[in-house]
Amino acid sequence: MTDTWHDLRVNSDRMLAAFNELAHSHRLGATGDGGVNRPTFSEVHLAARKWFREQIEKAELEFRADGAGNYSAFLASSVIASEAKQSPNESGIASSQQSLLAMTQPQTLLIGSHLDSVPNGGRFDGALGVMAAFEVLRTIKEAGLKLRLNVEAIDFTDEEGMLVGLLGSAALAGHLRHEILQNPRGGRESLVEGMKRAGLSDESMLGAARSKDSLAGYLELHIEQGKRLERAGMDIGIVSAIVGIWSYRLSFIGRADHAGTTVMDDRLDASLGASAFSLAAREIVMNDFPDCVVNIGRMDFSPGAFNIVPARVYVSLEFRSPDEEEFRQLDRTLLECAKQEALRFGLELRVESLGKHSPTLMSENVQRAFADACDGLRLTHISLSSGAGHDAQSLADICPVGMIFVPSVDGASHSPREFTAWEDCVNGANVLLQAALRLAE
Repeated sequence: MTDTWHDLRVNSDRMLAAFNELAHSHRLGATGDGGVNRPTFSEVHLAARKWFREQIEKAELEFRADGAGNYSAFLASSVIASEAKQSPNESGIASSQQSLLAMTQPQTLLIGSHLDSVPNGGRFDGALGVMAAFEVLRTIKEAGLKLRLNVEAIDFTDEEGMLVGLLGSAALAGHLRHEILQNPRGGRESLVEGMKRAGLSDESMLGAARSKDSLAGYLELHIEQGKRLERAGMDIGIVSAIVGIWSYRLSFIGRADHAGTTVMDDRLDASLGASAFSLAAREIVMNDFPDCVVNIGRMDFSPGAFNIVPARVYVSLEFRSPDEEEFRQLDRTLLECAKQEALRFGLELRVESLGKHSPTLMSENVQRAFADACDGLRLTHISLSSGAGHDAQSLADICPVGMIFVPSVDGASHSPREFTAWEDCVNGANVLLQAALRLAE
């Protein structure tokens, strides 16, 4: 590439036109109040994907789809394989795990996010990342740049986990398993019905994995979904890590008794242990684990009647941390607290683990590429962790990954109130473009 790529910028008006068509069309899931309702494999989700394919073909980019339903725009490398060979030291972006440019055939740099949404969600979450990635490819193609990597703008299937969490990226990374498809979080029947509408199957899902050697890396632009950038007055957040998430179902078990005739001292009230734990968990995190969060998302009381002392309370517990050691310490502390609160009220405690995702570190080389891109564009930036899960965590063990955030007004997300100023969206897209060009240099 020549030095002219340093001055290359996305076409803001073209990107806005595509984004608005996706965000405001009722046939593509717009709800009329600024939000979108585009659950995975719903009719509007499939319509949005058909629309995306049409945009790819109009832009004269290659359209690709895999067995997991991931849709992509593909721009092939214009440098022959023998010229593409380069040692990690020469490239200047080598990592201990994998050099972005040590290859016998041109590798592919993935850029993207997802078009699916939570029920009645926001129009920026995921969709902005896909439209920005698509615009990056159109800008590179229009400029006629000769890249040493293939570049692919990808829309991953079911990032939001309505059927299977991070379904498309897990399938691409080879992490999807038969047992996951048989017992998905959204229910087997819903998954089967959705796959049938999309023309997919268990076999196609499990066959969508790509090899490590084929991938140079993965970059993603996303709205922050929080207030840190807005409060700091910063343009770009460079993600250092995606938090680990651990979830449990706790059962506080007491004894059912008549609520009118059983005096207070004689009760084994399961609600007391559950409630005390909920309050104590908040204090533990706020006082001793300030970089972490904890959530009690649900309590189910049994028998659940006005006039019966609760015999059992099921508690849905989730907590998150960007640091593995802190993650484990918090796990031990919270479970010990639950045991102590159960003991205090004479209750039995049962603990069922519902899954664990360890914290995912972003590639230092990709973070540097993002920082250099921000500096070149004269945009302010800070390093921060992601409190939400993203497709990047699926890919982190097979290629270098990195993410950037743009500010979210008032931190709103998963809601029609979700909003990011278009200037910030364009800033993020230009950082994405410049970082991709740096990594493909």
